[in-house]
Formats: sequence, structure tokens, C-alpha cells
Amino acid sequence: MVRKLKYHEQKLLRRLDLVSWEAAGGSLAEVKALRRYRLGRREDYVQYKALARTVRALARRLRDLGPGSAAFRARCSSALLEKLYGLGLVSCQRSLAACESLSASAFCRRRLPCLLVKLRMAQNLRHAVTFVEQGHIRVGPEVVTDPAVLIPRAVEDFITWVDASRLRQKVLDYNQERDDFDLAA
Repeated sequence: MVRKLKYHEQKLLRRLDLVSWEAAGGSLAEVKALRRYRLGRREDYVQYKALARTVRALARRLRDLGPGSAAFRARCSSALLEKLYGLGLVSCQRSLAACESLSASAFCRRRLPCLLVKLRMAQNLRHAVTFVEQGHIRVGPEVVTDPAVLIPRAVEDFITWVDASRLRQKVLDYNQERDDFDLAA
């Protein structure tokens, strides 16, 4: 017979699923990356690693094509490099060597909180994640509350504060740029 759990024990086990749990394993490098980029879910990092592995394998296959398919190789490699450059994962569109060294950290650096730190809208990643989760940031016209959003290069210029955000008002007050019309609203 198993005794009935007390209230505080039930509360502790509420979020634990004993039937389908994942091993909390992983390498030390993975744990460091999770902490460095403030990833909330380990599954995101695993997915980024799988994507990077797929891109590296595709770049290797394109590199190893024979000389008879030079036109096809040039067309496919330029399309791959253009796509990865547009996503912001590689810094140049010149060679496949950039694709062969792609890592999961490149995907992590394109997440919204990392770009907020890069754009100096937040002091550190912890504050950036908090700003995103609380709904202070919009990308284009849409408010984003998921910190796992990957931002391509074309959209990077449209990251800004939400109009009704208190943080936006504080920044405008600090820079002495707040409009009198905003005071009435």
C-alpha cells in the first residue's frame, strides 16, 4: 500500500511527469550554452544542434560533388549561402567553408534576447528575456512574448519597444525625447 501524499508533496510533484521524463543528461558544453544564451528549454538547443548538423552535412555533400556537376553545385551552394546569410547565421556569402563551421551557437545568437543585448536595448540576457516575456518588445507590428523567436537580418531593424511600454517611456524621458502628445496619452 502506498500512503496518500500530503499537500506540500503533491505541490512539489505537480509539474513532474514520472511516465514520460527525459534524461537530464547532456554534455558540459551543452549546459554552458544553455546558461550562456539563457535558453529556457533544452529541446531548443537540441533542435539547433540538429539543424546545424544538417546544414554542415549538406555543405559537405555539395563540396564533394564531382566536376561534372559544377553548375549545379554553384547554383545550390549560392542558394544555401544566400538563405543562411538572410537568416543571419553566416557572415559572408562567399564560400561553403562558413557553412561547414556552422554551430548551434549561431542559432542561439539570432534569438530575440541576444539581439536586444546587441542593439543595447537591454543590459544583459536575463533582462532581455524578461522584457520579451513581459511583452515590452515588438518586431514590426507584432508584440513578441516568446524569447525563442529567431530574427532574420531583414527584420532586425524593426525591433522596437511597444508603444504603451513603461520602459519606452523611461528611455524617452532619459533621452529627453518624450513628446507632449505622449504625456496626454
